[in-house]
Amino acid sequence: MSDLLNGLNPEQLAAVTLPPVHALILAGAGSGKTRVLTTRIAWLIATSQVQPAGVLAVTFTNKAAKEMTARLAAMLPVNTRGMWIGTFHGLCNRLLRAHYRDAGLPQTFQILDSGDQLAAIKRLLKSLNVDDEKFPPRELQHFINAQKEQGLRAAAVEAWDDPTRKRVELYAAYEEQCQKDGGVDFAELLLRCYELLARHEALRRHYQERFRYILVDEFQDTNVLQYKWLKLLTGPGACLFAVGDDDQSIYAFRGAEVGNMRDFEREYQVGRVIRLEQNYRSHGNILDAANAIIKHNEKRLGKNLWTEAGAGEPIRVFEAASDGEEARWIVEEVKALVRDGHARAEIALLYRSNAQSRILEHSLFAAGIPYRVYGGLRFFERQEIKHALAYLRLIANGGDDTAFARVVNFPTRGIGSRSLEALQDAAKAAGTSLFSAIAQVAGKGGAALAAFAALIATMRGAADLPLPELVGHVVDISGLREHYRNEKEGQDRLANLDELVNAAANFVAEEGRLGED
Repeated sequence: MSDLLNGLNPEQLAAVTLPPVHALILAGAGSGKTRVLTTRIAWLIATSQVQPAGVLAVTFTNKAAKEMTARLAAMLPVNTRGMWIGTFHGLCNRLLRAHYRDAGLPQTFQILDSGDQLAAIKRLLKSLNVDDEKFPPRELQHFINAQKEQGLRAAAVEAWDDPTRKRVELYAAYEEQCQKDGGVDFAELLLRCYELLARHEALRRHYQERFRYILVDEFQDTNVLQYKWLKLLTGPGACLFAVGDDDQSIYAFRGAEVGNMRDFEREYQVGRVIRLEQNYRSHGNILDAANAIIKHNEKRLGKNLWTEAGAGEPIRVFEAASDGEEARWIVEEVKALVRDGHARAEIALLYRSNAQSRILEHSLFAAGIPYRVYGGLRFFERQEIKHALAYLRLIANGGDDTAFARVVNFPTRGIGSRSLEALQDAAKAAGTSLFSAIAQVAGKGGAALAAFAALIATMRGAADLPLPELVGHVVDISGLREHYRNEKEGQDRLANLDELVNAAANFVAEEGRLGED
């Protein structure tokens, strides 16, 4: 037993060895919350307070679930296979598979990932002859998921205007289509599972009596429906152990409701709120700066991180007059670090949004400093940038078949695969480029191709504009900006397109400076 508890600080020890009560653990960044969660489960089992089958642990990623399962298997001499450890979606899938009839699902129901769901919505709009410009598929996908995450079926959604009424109507049609096809999207997994437990008292009581200890990681990122689902499963006598950090709540745009932490504390009359404030990851200067900033957040539950690791290096702040000056300063700092013997692999450059990487990449490349982008693509490898550049290449060279193929039907303009095959055959027969062969394709597809050729001609007519204006003009009239504006997560892509315009302006300015030299 002592081996389990060795090395825990007083607050961690208090959290791990709590009596059977509802508890809220406010775990700051780097405070060892994963260890606390796993050790809490191990301690409960080792002290015979619960059998493995009586534990339900909810994580936010499959990776975290696997890590927790592996740690527990190493910590405990007993078989831990009876425990339920997984994500909200994974656990709901398990429940629905076991009780598919009660849930009103076919035994072989198929899970729709985000791409599958979007494809299903597009098929629905096409079958109903709905204009996808008035009701963009991604926007409708976001609307449907947002309602489900609030626990609302189409019939329960209040609509105050005609567009919303139409979206509700399409939501209902989407539900009907999915039920017929046996498809279950991610949001539906949770909603259907919640409804299953809410409507079947005997089933609900069975799981309430089974799971005596329910533990939840990243509680600040739960949405309305996830919290309601947890409340359904937490029966009389069960204990809910919620671990989270309201200061790290960053997923409101996905429906996360940080207020769930305050609601939990109030609704369950939580008697024990333990703050894990000792940080094992950072030095004091970093924590002091973080504390100074985060203390201004409203409605905080309150923490103050500290460390025994010492102050560390002081934080320096460089306030640049422009992004170009900032990038040049960073390059000089990197050069100085390398001269002082630091390996480049030890140097990390963090930025707030992907759009900011362009000028940083440009400056590093120009200085001959090799770099690697993690967690994303290099600026000029991003989809939206490749599309914009393909339009510009086609303006300059109508014989660029690669650029033509990338944008001829992007954004979609009703040019199908048969029309493109006919175009390829015509180009091959005539020995010309795809663009030059457009006039040889007849029918509806030919008309759509002719409209595309007219669009490129319009772009070429603006070729005398200053380069930044030309790039902005192409982004606008190509439909790229409108297309990404209607994407659920299109703001980053729009920011990247704006940054491409800035890149053109910087290029012109640099060329001017070179000319002066």
